[in-house]
Amino acid sequence: MFSCLQLLCQPSPLTGIVERLSLCNSLMFIFLAVLSCLVVTFTVLPETRFTHWVVRGLDFPRLQIAVLCLAVLLALIAFGDFSDVSYWVCLLSVSGALVWQLKWVLPYTPLWKKEVKSTGNPGEGNQVSIITANVLTPNHDSQKLISLARQYRPDILVTLESDTWWEQELDVLEDEMPHTLKCPLDNLYGMHLYSRLPLSSSSIEYLVKEDIPSMHTCVELKSGALVRMHFMHPEPPSPTESDVSSPRDAELAVLARSIADSDEAVIVTGDLNDVAWSPTTRLFRHISGLLDPRIGRGAFNTFHADIPLLRWPLDHVFHSHHFTLGKLVRLPHIGSDHFALYTELNYTPQKGKGQESDSADQEDKERAAEAIEREDVEKQDVPNPMG
Repeated sequence: MFSCLQLLCQPSPLTGIVERLSLCNSLMFIFLAVLSCLVVTFTVLPETRFTHWVVRGLDFPRLQIAVLCLAVLLALIAFGDFSDVSYWVCLLSVSGALVWQLKWVLPYTPLWKKEVKSTGNPGEGNQVSIITANVLTPNHDSQKLISLARQYRPDILVTLESDTWWEQELDVLEDEMPHTLKCPLDNLYGMHLYSRLPLSSSSIEYLVKEDIPSMHTCVELKSGALVRMHFMHPEPPSPTESDVSSPRDAELAVLARSIADSDEAVIVTGDLNDVAWSPTTRLFRHISGLLDPRIGRGAFNTFHADIPLLRWPLDHVFHSHHFTLGKLVRLPHIGSDHFALYTELNYTPQKGKGQESDSADQEDKERAAEAIEREDVEKQDVPNPMG
């Protein structure tokens, strides 16, 4: 009898297995709780007005954060304890973070309604095509971009980060694109403009920083229609450049203000060092009233060309309601860390009348004013080539 009781009192091998499984589940939940806190923090911080690069940098990987949220959510469902209150806190928080990230990203997918209409070539010289290319100053493989320019034959080629070496290489295009504006710099902010179409009232301005240029010109289409164009490449918030996003935010906000009251045909393009779905770019669209042809079509990620899992839409084209879209294409690799972007816009004021961007509310106006005042710049500093 005694030996039987001893046998019964000995721990069962199953007991050890259960204890180990319980410990593993506890450790898994702790790990998932930490991940939950991280994704929620990564989601909340960009909604603040902090301008430090660490915070503003979280505007960029929203899609990657959304994927991480989904992975954490699925893991919580698989391994969570439904009777634990802390489990439900994590589950609901991560679900909210996922929904919030998708709110910003989904407009840049075919699931969303297109903001800009698609139309065929309107003829009569009412089309303008643009290649926007950040060439990366140390990249000396100029033939790739030159070949694309000859293949696609854009009306306008704008290059960012182009220095004197790039100018000498690209000058072979002047026989075909004789109208130019050049600003070679070796600080990663040089710009060059080559055009088949006549340019007038062209200027190079330094709106916020004395070494960060922008280009402004009036382009005459073959039909005789005039288009106000701005080419931008503001400084990004990063540990190697500006600690804060204030200079970039101010440059975009002051440009938006200068356009807001205009009834002119307007195109803005360049590497804005900001993603399409950030609060800063959204503010630019709301204040300026310009349209984004990517909405309802795709993100057209242009950076980083060499890292597929870390790609964002940094190169942009915005335009007024006077235009509809003919074509929007991300071009093949040009040796840079950016892909070039090819855009065909059709000057169709009548067809474009129903196109509208989201309008600015009072909070938008306050944020724009705050950004501009912080850098002591005014909308009068932005030239209007048609004014």
